[in-house]
Formats: sequence, structure tokens, C-alpha cells
Amino acid sequence: MIEKLSYSIPEAVQITGTGRSRIYQEVGQGRLRMIKCGRRSAILADDLRQWLHTLPEAKHRYDA
Repeated sequence: MIEKLSYSIPEAVQITGTGRSRIYQEVGQGRLRMIKCGRRSAILADDLRQWLHTLPEAKHRYDA
């Protein structure tokens, strides 16, 4: 199987579980890089992985 090098915005939304607006917000804030190839926008797989690793860890709250 060939590993994808880039993802479309809908693909990035699907694989990360985030919303489309969040992806565009992160791009607009400069935290996630988007590239253009003609009219098509894409996010490189490495950039998407790196962005995910910068997100804060969820804090679990357990009531015992």
C-alpha cells in the first residue's frame, strides 16, 4: 500500500476528527501549513502529524 503524502481538507477533517472550520482556523493562525497545487488545497501528511503532536493533552478527571 502506498502511503499518502498529502490530504485534501475533507480528508484531513476525517482522519483527525476535527472540524473543517478548525482546520482553516489553524491554517489562518499559522499553526498548520496548507499548500496549493493549482486550485486544489492540500495539507502534507508530515505537517498534519506535526500539528496533531502540538495539541495539548486532554486532562482526565476521575471522580472516585
